Parts: sequence; structure tokens; C-alpha cells
Amino acid sequence: KKEETDEEEEIHRRKLPRFPTTSDCLSDVEPDTRQLVRAQNKKKKKSGGFQSMGLSYPVYKGIMKKGYKVPTPIQRKTVPVILDGKDIVAMARTGSGKTAAFLVPMFEKLKAPQAQTGARALILTPTRELALQTMKFTKELGKYTGLKTALILGGDRMDDQFAALHENPDIIIGTPGRLMHVVSEMNLKLQSVEYVVFDEADRLFEMGFAEQLQEIIRRLPDTRQTLLFSATLPKLLVEFARAGLTEPVLIRLDVDSKLSDQIKLSFFHVRMDDKQALLLYLLRNVVKPQEQTVVFVATKHHVEYIKELLTSEGVECAYIYSALDQTARKINIGKFVHRKAMVLIVTDVAARGIDIPMLDNVINYNFPSKPKLFLHRVGRVGRAGRSGIAYSLICPDEMPFVYDLHLFLGRPVQFATHEHTQVDAIFGPLLILDDESSHLTTIHENSLDLQNMHHVSENAYKQYLKSRPNPSPESFRRVKNTDLSSMSVHPLLVSGLGKTELERLQIVDAIKGYKSKSTIFEINSNSKTQAGEVMRTKRSKDTRLVDKYSKQRDNLAAESQSVRACVRGVFSVVVGGKRRSLQEDGEEGQKNKRSRQSGKDEDYYIPYRPKDFNSERGLSLGGEGTAFDQQASSAVLDLMGDDGAKLNQHKSIMKWDRKRKRFVREAGKEDQKKKIRTDGGQVINNNKNRKNLYPLCWKKKYKVDDGGSGPQQTPGGRRVRSELKTPEQILKQRKKHQKHQFLQSGGLKNLRNKNKQWVGEVNKSGFGRGGQKKGKMRKRL
Repeated sequence: KKEETDEEEEIHRRKLPRFPTTSDCLSDVEPDTRQLVRAQNKKKKKSGGFQSMGLSYPVYKGIMKKGYKVPTPIQRKTVPVILDGKDIVAMARTGSGKTAAFLVPMFEKLKAPQAQTGARALILTPTRELALQTMKFTKELGKYTGLKTALILGGDRMDDQFAALHENPDIIIGTPGRLMHVVSEMNLKLQSVEYVVFDEADRLFEMGFAEQLQEIIRRLPDTRQTLLFSATLPKLLVEFARAGLTEPVLIRLDVDSKLSDQIKLSFFHVRMDDKQALLLYLLRNVVKPQEQTVVFVATKHHVEYIKELLTSEGVECAYIYSALDQTARKINIGKFVHRKAMVLIVTDVAARGIDIPMLDNVINYNFPSKPKLFLHRVGRVGRAGRSGIAYSLICPDEMPFVYDLHLFLGRPVQFATHEHTQVDAIFGPLLILDDESSHLTTIHENSLDLQNMHHVSENAYKQYLKSRPNPSPESFRRVKNTDLSSMSVHPLLVSGLGKTELERLQIVDAIKGYKSKSTIFEINSNSKTQAGEVMRTKRSKDTRLVDKYSKQRDNLAAESQSVRACVRGVFSVVVGGKRRSLQEDGEEGQKNKRSRQSGKDEDYYIPYRPKDFNSERGLSLGGEGTAFDQQASSAVLDLMGDDGAKLNQHKSIMKWDRKRKRFVREAGKEDQKKKIRTDGGQVINNNKNRKNLYPLCWKKKYKVDDGGSGPQQTPGGRRVRSELKTPEQILKQRKKHQKHQFLQSGGLKNLRNKNKQWVGEVNKSGFGRGGQKKGKMRKRL
């Protein structure tokens, strides 16, 4: 009977579902919900999407609401690593989805608002515009999470920012300067921060924000998770020692392809005086009217000059530079974003962080001095699978930087020929600017403002050249060995020309590139002039040596070619290093000791430079093989200033070095321990010389106490509200209690009776005599 009852209970247990009991759970550890969701989603959904990441429903709903279906490569690589709690250093091209790559795991970690005091996530950006875009993206992507966000930016009222931090936000987004100032005024500890993101880390960790970052990082807990995101980062993590990463994971997705395949590059070799005419020609005839274009210039004076020039020609444009007022900056960005102006003129400093996802063209009016800066400029087009074109106007003194760029990208420099029909990465001169140049000359003659602005921009360019970094010596050498006069017309401009016009322009260009074989002393000279006689004597003396050198060079070339042909015909395999007979420009090298190569073994030879030396030199923030502090103190200007004060900023500080016994530059090495720099540029003492705007002004004005600012919590995780009252609250409560007792005891009725009795006594007294005449005292009463 006992066995039968056991079988019936087993059958009944199988048929009827029941709730699990405590005895069924063999372990006290709760199962990982994310792993269960991930396993369940992988069964039903395709792998590789957001479904396979095990995200919670509010986060996944926000992603779908935003319209994202499949994660980008940087998101697919970084999100699982971040969810595991590891520190990462991630780099990818601009426009590859880096913002969502750190926002999605942030929402997943924070999940929902909590009652604890203090923010749990901190996002630092280098510019105001990038912070605004991150704030907008955070609200859209985290719409269903309910997390509060506070925005701390320079230029806004500090009272509003104090109030925003008092509302206990979960996420703080800000720029280092103002955030450090607010944190210093409020004396915030930031010990509850669990998640720290440094967006555009290569800009944040340069000398401009060094002291602000040191002060902020000092207040963060050691158990935080730190993430570094940027478009360009070097391999060595020593350069980011200030971030305090612990066992970071390096994720690099742009080692092979630094530029998107959808971006086409076009280079135009032009004289400095013809750049305005070429810019006007491109905007009128090459760029389509419905396409948006960003023009990068060197200084803010160039911005004002180009803006005035294009406006006079009927081209509606917006402009931004670093010294522009915040209100004017918002207005100009709004005009360009809402397509009321199709051209935006910017400097590198002002354009940092401005995100225009539908951008079509980029024009480099002044070519950048660093390959990394070129990537930041050109990377703004070709986002999200869209195609774009980058036009670069190259004057002769900028040619070495072009060679540095191609060496960094690993591409050859292609010069335009008659056979070229494609546009991408072609280098060609401009021959059709005669009409535009004459038109611009007429405009400048009729406008005094344009003349003055052009003169100011030329002076500003001279200052710009003084602080511009020098290119590599190899690029200088290659430019000297390159014959630029043999270039054909750029293929982008040939389509609009007829055959006759093209032949005429080629003849004109040949005349421009003509170089006489005779000297100035031999022109229009006769036998009677002394200069002509001296030159004829010199030529008769040097002709024999010149002919001998030419004949010797031709013989060596013919001999080397015949020897190589014989060797190839006799031997099938040649062991040893190959001699390099041709130089990079195609001309045969001279057979001297310096040009000979040793017979190195290709299998065991260790070069003194790595293979990716040129690529890493372009990506690196500083010099070769130096520590981060040494690089920060050197005058590294990837983003050069757009006015005179910023251009000469790195030259302003000289300090006596006791060990070296000489003056050394101390740019970027201010006293970071005792003093800090506010967002307004003022250097203040960290502890003593604060303005005390928060405790003396804001708290007194709004009568806010620090009752809820401590980390007191109940065992359940909720914050305990302080019951201490201020003196004003105690006095108010006493008055209210006395009034209540007075009314409850009939005090108002007794007061009325006393008043009536007193008035009657007055009427009966002598002061009330006179009847209708009423005396003076009665009137007073």
C-alpha cells in the first residue's frame, strides 16, 4: 500500500504544476538572470543581434524604439566585455556607434533609479556640443529605464546645476572644467560612482584638461569601472596612466582600415592665392545644392573672412569658432542642422564633438598638420553606410603633410595623368580658375571690409605657421624629389571642359612651369658685356665635367640593367638580399656606399623600427617612446588654437630647472596638487580660495539643508530622511501651535467681548460727552 500511494503521488506531481518550495532550491545563490535571458533569446532569435546580449526589457525596448536592429562591430565587441565588469580602451572610426556602445551597458548595469544618495555613472566629454548630443542620445535610448540625468556644462547658471545635483541624478554628463568647479564648490565626494566613461579620450587626456581630470579622478572610488572611447588611440596604455585602469582590455577595430571605404579623397594642388577661387568653384559647380558641406580653416580670422566672402557671393553659410558666444554658436549650429544653411565654416577646436550624421562633404581649406586630425575631419562623412567626399586644397608648403598622411594610411600618392578617370585619392592641379580669380579680384577692390579681413587672415596665417608642427624629414625629401609640373588636370574637373579648352589650359600650364636653361646674365647679352663674357667662360670650363658626369651615369645604368638581365637568365634562385635599384620616385639610384643595402636575412633580421611605426606615429599623442607626463609637457598641438592667444599658449611658460641648470618650457605642468583651473580659466586654490557660491549663496537663498546629503541608508537600501529642523522651522511650528491653542480655547470670542466692554466704558466716561457733536478724543477713539 505504501508503494502504491508513492506512485499515485508521483503521477499527481507530474500532472499538476506547483510553485517551487524552499527545499527544491539546493543552492542559496540566485541564478544569473542575464545568462538565462541570453540562452532563451538565442534559441528563438538570430545570433549577433541585441537579443543575444541578454539585455533587460526596458533597455531592449529603448534600442528598438530608436530604430537599431543589428549592433555595429564596436558594439558587438565592447558590450559583452563591459557587462562582465572589465575596464576597456576602445577605438574605432568616427561614426561607428561608440556612444551606444557605452550607453547600453550603462543602462543595463544601473537598471532603475535607486534611493541611495549620489550619482552612479559619470560621462566626461571634451566639448559642450558633444555633451549636449550625448545628453540627447541618453534620453532617447534610456527612455523606458526611468533614470535621471544631470547636465553640467560651462556657460550655464551654476544655481541650476546645484539644483540638478540636489535632485539625486543617476547619471552625470559634463565637461571637465565646469564639473570640477561644481564638485569643488559643493565638496562632493563622488564615492557612489560605479561607471565612468571618458568620451573622446585622446582629447581629454591632453594637457588642456590634465588638472581637471586629476581632481575629478581623485574623488572617484577605486572600485569603479573605467571606459575609454575615442576614434584614435595609441597602443601603449602608459599614455593613459592618469585614468587609473585596472587590467584593461584593448579593443581596436581600425588597425586595417583607418578610413571608411565609403569616403573618397580628392586633392587639389593650388597656389595659396587661388584657394578662395577654388573654394568658390567647388561650392558652385562640384558640390550639389542639396548636400551639406563643412569647411575647415586654420584660425577664427579665416572663418570670418570666408564667411563674409561666401555671403557676398550669395552662398548661405553658418560659422563656428572657439571665441564665439554660446548663443550665437547655438543659432549657427541650428541653422546648419535644420538645413537652412548648407555650408558650415569651422576651426578644429570649435568643430570637435559636433555631430552631423547626414554630412555629405568635407573641404580642407587648410590641410591639417597631423594624420590623426585628418581622420577626425574626414571621419565626419561616410557614417552609417553613407558615402561622402573629402576635398583637400594643397598649397606647396603643405605637400610634406600630404606625404605623411599617405604614409600613415599606407596608400601611395597618385598624381593625375591623362589616363585617370576615377576621382578617389588623385592628386591634380587646377587650371580653370581664371574666371573666378578675376571675379574675386573685382569683389575685393569694391569692398573695403573684405580687404581688411583678407589682410588680417594673412597675418593670422603667419602666426599659425609659427606654431604648426613640422612634418617628417622623409616627407621633405620626397617632396624635393617629386616633379609636380608633370601633373595633368584633376579628373573631377576634366568632365566640364572641351578638348580645345583643355589643350589651351595645358599650354598655359606649360608656360607657367617653364624654366629657362640660361641664366639672367646670358639674356640679351652680347660680346661686349662683362657678365655675358664671365658666363661663357664658366660654361666652357664646366661643360666637360657636366658631360662626363652624364655619360658616366648613363653607362652605370646600362651596365646594371644588363647584369640583372644576365643573373635572371642564368640563376633561377638568388639567395641573399635584393638590391634596391629604383627609388620611390621611379628614378634610378646612384651606386654609392650610402645607397647599398647589406645582405640581411629576411627570416631572422630584426629591424630597429616596427612595421607599424608610421601608423602608430600618426596615432600617438606625443613623441616616440616617451612617457605620458613628458608628452603632456611638450608642445603637442594636434588641435591648434584659432586665435593668437591660443597659438602662443605653449610658449608662455619658462621655468628654471635646477638639475639641468637652464630654463625649460613648462607648458601643461602647472601645480596640479594645490591649484586647479576653473571652466572660466581662473586658477584657484583647491581648498582655501573657493568662492563658496554653494554654501553661502545658493543654500542660503533656497534654504536647503544638508540633511539628505549623507550616505545614511536603511538595511533595505533606502535613505533615511533627517528629522533635524532648522531654527526657522522650530519658530514657525511654535507660533502655529500657540495660534491653534488660542482658537480652541475660545480666545477670539473673549477678545471681542473685551473690546465691546472697553468701548462702552469709554462712551460713559468724560471723553464721550457732547452727544452728536463728538469731541476730539471721541473722534480719535
